[in-house]
Amino acid sequence: MRALGLDGVPREEPLLYPGAWPRESGVLHGDRLLPPDRLTYEDRTPVLAIGSNASPGQLRHKMAEFGIESPLPMVRSRVTGLDVGVSAHVSRMGYVSASPVSAPGTVRELFLLWLDAEQLAVIDASEGVPMASGNFDRAWLPAPDVRVEPGDGTVLRGAYAYVNRHGVLRDGTGAPRRHPGAQRPLITDLLRGSARLRELFGTTPEEFCARARADRRLCERGTRLFAQEERVTASGLERYVGSGRTPDDALPPPTAPMP
Repeated sequence: MRALGLDGVPREEPLLYPGAWPRESGVLHGDRLLPPDRLTYEDRTPVLAIGSNASPGQLRHKMAEFGIESPLPMVRSRVTGLDVGVSAHVSRMGYVSASPVSAPGTVRELFLLWLDAEQLAVIDASEGVPMASGNFDRAWLPAPDVRVEPGDGTVLRGAYAYVNRHGVLRDGTGAPRRHPGAQRPLITDLLRGSARLRELFGTTPEEFCARARADRRLCERGTRLFAQEERVTASGLERYVGSGRTPDDALPPPTAPMP
């Protein structure tokens, strides 16, 4: 991965967020990203990567924390109906993460992770899904509301994504703002727009990241401030949270062809 420039870990260097994404589909196996032999996996759970979960370096870091070394397929897919917004919370990792937002008709190239049970449990834990105080819920996004095409001629019946419990940040029109794909311009703009945020986190992205990583309660104050300053709106995906879909539900295969 180092030779490909994919070994950076945003959890360790928050200004790298969301990390480097591969150009093509691959299978993450230890320190290597190998060519895939297929693009769909009936025995695994499909999860859309919106932010740093599409970064091999970040994924490797998360898996290594739990001693998991099994191969992890990452499939570059055409996704219709989603866009990448900005989480309405300050991460204790020191960055402001990405969150999916409903965007009918919008087409994005995103990575689809095909996770086994152990890998899914790790990613769930990293997003705070099992915790009452966590920042994300894992929600099943069904087709045709969200159309996921891995590139092998199939259309998935749906896929999971992590929906932020705090909502997402809005732009000047009140609509969800799009994540710029880099931390430095995002944090610079957020600090420029709020004197109270500068009081809490300093005046530069470097100060912001350092203070956030050092103080969980400060992150919570920053999250509350987003809401207090009316910077927050809904992602449009809240209705899918708790819909009851689980990987073991007796539904048709997730890669069954659809119109």
